[in-house]
Amino acid sequence: MSYLEAEDHADIFVPHAFTEQTVDLGEIRMNYAVAGAPSHPALLLIPAQTESWWGYEAAMRLLADRYQVYAVDLRGQGRSTWTPGRYSLDVIGGDLVRFIDHVVARPVVVGGLSSGGVVAAWLSAFATPGQVRAAVYEDAPLFASETNPAVGQSVRQGMGPMFQLWYKWLGPQWSIGDFTGMQAAMAREVPGWMLAALRRMAPAGTGEAPTAIPADPPQELREYDPEWGDAFASGRATLTCDHDNMLRQVKVPVLFTHHFHHIDPQTGNLVGAISPQQVDRVRYLVESTGNTFTYRSFPTMPHSMHSHDPATYVTTVTDWLTTLPTIQ
Repeated sequence: MSYLEAEDHADIFVPHAFTEQTVDLGEIRMNYAVAGAPSHPALLLIPAQTESWWGYEAAMRLLADRYQVYAVDLRGQGRSTWTPGRYSLDVIGGDLVRFIDHVVARPVVVGGLSSGGVVAAWLSAFATPGQVRAAVYEDAPLFASETNPAVGQSVRQGMGPMFQLWYKWLGPQWSIGDFTGMQAAMAREVPGWMLAALRRMAPAGTGEAPTAIPADPPQELREYDPEWGDAFASGRATLTCDHDNMLRQVKVPVLFTHHFHHIDPQTGNLVGAISPQQVDRVRYLVESTGNTFTYRSFPTMPHSMHSHDPATYVTTVTDWLTTLPTIQ
């Protein structure tokens, strides 16, 4: 199948407060928005699965007086190119290396939620030397989004069944689009413990992973290629990017925010994005590189802090950045 551009599904988009722009990165065209003056330090925000750049709109308004903020649509999401068969951490990370080079054009702090946080981790390890100054991993499922992690639960013991549901009923590139069938299938095909957990992780209106399914597809799901989720559930997305090895290559200070999480007592499965055991391994590996690892726990916070409580998100990030002497 050929790649899909924004004009191929232009009828799904809605207006937003910030002007959207597009840059041609070679294989894809990447959509993004910018807030704040060029004289401010640069901050790149990377959305979660099922989240387009505009999930950061409220946070961007609060950050713009101190930072020049770039928020992007990753390939397969929003107005950026949808690329069948081409969703992996290495490919997506390479897109952002080119984006930083061609658009930001100076060193940047990177921050991402969920799988976007894993991409931020990739950049903190593998970006061109000097591109990244610091990294924020917002409730990032490190290890927990792999099929065979070095430690803790795999993606199949977490979000995997939901990703598979989307892919089965909506199809790659929304080629099936049976949203009604998906609604009816949720109770049969997604374990009950997971549905209860997802209501805690992503209450209505908070961005990633809509689970209180309305009559019509939520806007963020409409702008998302369900093949993304299948790439993670099947292991294709992480096949060439072992998280343990990746974290051994981190080159910058890291802030990790950890939100609601719980281990299901009946199954041992992960209710949440990442377990405490997995966070401990992330800390150990980052600190082993000689870089600092700052942990902030928010045990009652839904998965997306930046959309659910943008003020707390902004305060948490900016307070941490002021502790780093190289970032003004």
